[in-house]
Amino acid sequence: MPFINSKTNVKVSEEKKEQLKAELGKAMEAIGKGEAYLMVNIEDECSLYFGGDGKTPCAMLEVTILGQGSKEKFTKLTEMICESYNSILGIAKNKIYVRYGETEHWGWNGSNF
Repeated sequence: MPFINSKTNVKVSEEKKEQLKAELGKAMEAIGKGEAYLMVNIEDECSLYFGGDGKTPCAMLEVTILGQGSKEKFTKLTEMICESYNSILGIAKNKIYVRYGETEHWGWNGSNF
């Protein structure tokens, strides 16, 4: 039940959104989650500033999962996310933040897990 909320200050074409979505789906395997229930939001052209600079490409991602993950798995996921955003959008890896959230309560299909 992962959800990835992505914000960036660059323009992202529909083609690149599809590429990112696919890469994020593959990356979820690093933490033992599949793409079948992955929900992704990609917001582009946000007023996002890194170090006071709003012109340099940057991104902020929030990854929320049901249950808990390990430091090692999250580290691998961060590596994969940064690589994808760098190769697809040209955002430097040191201009990408990834925040993780773990929850024990998750609703879906009229019920909770």
